[in-house]
Amino acid sequence: MMSSPPPEVVVIGSGLGGLVAAALLARYGKRVVVCESHTLPGGAAHGFTRRGFHFDSGPSFFSGLSEPASRNPLRQVLDVLEEPLAAIAYDPLGYYHLPEGTLPIYRQLADYRREVAKFTPQGATELDAFVNRLLALYEPLSQIPSLGLRPDFGVVPFLLRHPLALLKLLPQVPAVQKSAGALMDQTVRDPWVRQLIDLECFLLSGLDAHGTIAPEVAFVFGERETAPVDYPVGGSEAIVNALVRGLQKWGGELRLGTHVEQILVEDGRATGVRLQSGEAIAAKTVISNATLWDTYSHLLPPDTLPQDFRETAIATPAINSFMHLHLGIDATGLEDLTVHHVVVQNRDRPLDAPGNTCMISIPSVLDPSLAPAGKHVVHVYSLEPYAGWQRDEAYGQRKRDRAEPLYQALAKVIPDIRDRIEVELIGTPLTHQRFLRRYQGTYGPAIAAEQGLFPSCRTPIAGLLRVGDSTLPGIGVPAVAASGILCAHSLVPASQTAALVEVLVSARGRSQ
Repeated sequence: MMSSPPPEVVVIGSGLGGLVAAALLARYGKRVVVCESHTLPGGAAHGFTRRGFHFDSGPSFFSGLSEPASRNPLRQVLDVLEEPLAAIAYDPLGYYHLPEGTLPIYRQLADYRREVAKFTPQGATELDAFVNRLLALYEPLSQIPSLGLRPDFGVVPFLLRHPLALLKLLPQVPAVQKSAGALMDQTVRDPWVRQLIDLECFLLSGLDAHGTIAPEVAFVFGERETAPVDYPVGGSEAIVNALVRGLQKWGGELRLGTHVEQILVEDGRATGVRLQSGEAIAAKTVISNATLWDTYSHLLPPDTLPQDFRETAIATPAINSFMHLHLGIDATGLEDLTVHHVVVQNRDRPLDAPGNTCMISIPSVLDPSLAPAGKHVVHVYSLEPYAGWQRDEAYGQRKRDRAEPLYQALAKVIPDIRDRIEVELIGTPLTHQRFLRRYQGTYGPAIAAEQGLFPSCRTPIAGLLRVGDSTLPGIGVPAVAASGILCAHSLVPASQTAALVEVLVSARGRSQ
């Protein structure tokens, strides 16, 4: 019996970025193996079940998944993988519970502006100017399919196929390189609305408006205006499963419970990986979906990287980790409950102060299959520093103490929440670090827009690429999917990229 040929590409980690890159490469005909240390795929987007309650471990806000002509890079990838994904549209997106009152967040600017005007009429006018500035940037960008993006000059012929979009984009080029805060400074003076925009950016990137790049925020507001905000049936796990099916359909392999101990390097070139079990997997290309800190500090021997590069890379500041509260609750009398809420406890404290900004997701409101009949599944989370956390005799009590702000926030939505609990799971930065294999459990690099772009997928080591939320374009589900596209396209000629875009265009033409 002949043994199968070795893989051409080994991907370390099955987060969304790694799965997108791997599945696309398999779609292009590459032999790909994904090594995932966890027993579940998906990284920060994996799902898990306890006593019949199905939980999202991370992202809970999505858009454009159910739109046939979606500009969401994730949806475009699923389309060419021929993996449909059911999603439920809803509006408003959620409710922001602020010290001054509750603000419903509608996806359409006109409705959003109307609600803001109840708090500050002048601020609503300024918000309108700010969002329209973002939409002017989004409009030409949206005409260029994300699936055709490349990290090299091979992108030029692709861009030239969209001359009208390029013509409209020319006046917007300065904004492409700016932060959302810079555009806010040009249009908004009202302090309440400035805080609101900071909150919108914080929910996306973990940074305020001046730390978040304008195109990323433009994409979010543009999608709200032109595509449905929706939630995948089955939760974020359904997205992961669709990518895994696509990977395997096109000949790729996923190995779960397979911990990569080290990236193998010979004569300045990556040659494969060595597993914790001692097995070595040879490959021409290695793609790390681990964070930049984990890649450069743990997976690579120090002497394989230029010292200055390594020191600079691992000195990149990290956004804090999280406190998580996953609850299964009795839903009796909660018929009017809505899916998403954000609670800001104190205006005088920074948004990233522990427990000050709490995100609440109750997805079983939209998809009852996520919980037993008459029950709801709840996920509450807030940024939390890694420093000071250790598994000692005080760990259990520290968990409960630090979960208290999450309960206080949730009580604004479900006042008797503590009487309804049937399943309770409290996650800490140590939990985040352990299950996601992320440096200090971080949300990602704290690279402010004024400091430049996120690093590209390339590294100083030939044959070694990186993908995920510590590479360009950055943090967030659409950005991470785009990072997978850029990484995959660095390994195939521009002609193959163009051919796949034609597949996307043809498929969407047939569906109309």
